Amino acid sequence: MVRGRGPTLAVVAALLSLLVTGCAGAVPTASEEASSPPTTATPTTSATPTPTVTPIPTRTALYLAGDASAGVKELQARLKQLRWYEPKITGVFDEITVASVTGFQEKRGFRATGDVDQATWDKLVSMTHQPTDDEIHNRLVAGPTIIGDGDSGDQVRALQARLKQIGWFSADVTGNYGDTTTTAVAGFQTKRGFPSTGDVDQRTWDRLVTMTRAPTDDELHNRGSGNGGSAAGLDPRCTTGHALCIDKSTRSLRWVVNGSVLMALDVRFGSELTPTRDGAFSVGYKSRDHVSRLYDTPMPFAMFFSGGQAVHYSPDFAANGYNGSSHGCVNVRNRAAIESLFDQVRIGDKVIVYWS
Repeated sequence: MVRGRGPTLAVVAALLSLLVTGCAGAVPTASEEASSPPTTATPTTSATPTPTVTPIPTRTALYLAGDASAGVKELQARLKQLRWYEPKITGVFDEITVASVTGFQEKRGFRATGDVDQATWDKLVSMTHQPTDDEIHNRLVAGPTIIGDGDSGDQVRALQARLKQIGWFSADVTGNYGDTTTTAVAGFQTKRGFPSTGDVDQRTWDRLVTMTRAPTDDELHNRGSGNGGSAAGLDPRCTTGHALCIDKSTRSLRWVVNGSVLMALDVRFGSELTPTRDGAFSVGYKSRDHVSRLYDTPMPFAMFFSGGQAVHYSPDFAANGYNGSSHGCVNVRNRAAIESLFDQVRIGDKVIVYWS
């Protein structure tokens, strides 16, 4: 062996191999690559998001549209005691109940939502009595008689005069409660859905008083006619039967029964673009708490006589007088008077719109 000649060929080959592969080891041959299985990456699992829960709003109303319960029956019964609700009690908080509650709230200065909150309920309860079982189940029972057959005196005179104002009594006021008065009272009761006894109980008397005014001395003693306004300029068509006689010349409405003027009211008409129609019509439909679908405005105590034209109360007329006009309806500005008139006018009564 020869000494001092440097590294052998085997050592050199090993060094070259390390330089090529580095620290990873030997370079695999083609056959090794073919036989090695591919490396599969482990998939990363993303976290499932937590669903957002929408909070359910807390209900603040005691009763609202769509409810059906014994509590709604009590609500309707109490509203009926104040004449804010007219139909039969159903226990279903329907559109009519919403309109009744809204009207009650507006009258008391509350926020008019149509829902019964605690403030609305407390006010209603303070103004009414606990409904009886008869009230809850639409059973009207006659109360004790306060004026009846065989009675006589000033109270009977007042009764007859009030009945005469609204066309239920056509004979002379006598102060004697006989068959004619009994028939008149029974007819009045039947029309209102009261037990038709012919005797006056408190319910009958209260309703009659709300629909009439205190009789004058002339009315109590058969002197003159009407006393609700002058008959001058009445259209001849107004002098028979029951008629809403509407004079465009005087801007007035007169309620006439058998030729006698029982009430006279200031009225306002439509503009040139939306005129109130002239002619002879009749009341075809009544709506105590009507709201115009076309104009989205309230039309309380509406009495429709020609399509969408009606006699009704107008808060704008009450506030602004003749500085404005209607959309064709006959506006009335005296709310108390038209409320009374609304209860007196019947479906089918004449409506005469004319120029005197």
